Amino acid sequence: MATTTAAQRREQARRDYDAFLAACPTRELLSRLTDKWVALVIPALADGPQRHSELGHRIAGVSQKMLTQTLRTLERDGLVTRTVTASVPVRVDYELTPLGHELFPVMIAIKNWAETHMDRVFEARVQFDARP
Repeated sequence: MATTTAAQRREQARRDYDAFLAACPTRELLSRLTDKWVALVIPALADGPQRHSELGHRIAGVSQKMLTQTLRTLERDGLVTRTVTASVPVRVDYELTPLGHELFPVMIAIKNWAETHMDRVFEARVQFDARP
């Protein structure tokens, strides 16, 4: 069996993971990353570990169930870690993994872009909706 270099493995991964191909598994990941709750949880965890209730207070409108599902999915994908501390009551903290920290600049850039350009998007919608 021939060994491959890191550069060869990266090139193979580029060929294997092309999101424009229907069967590419990155489509599932892209779908997950563009979820509104994921887009808010990642930046919310950037400041350090937080409890479920802290995240729920910080992210207005997220239900306890949806937050739990989002955190589990992010944990499964290796973006968030869940740490249980034995105490009374039990303390559970969530924080970004190194992979999650790599994703953070992208997510915060999208969040900031949306906040900065929302007025222009509203204007475009009004213009579009006014067309005959």
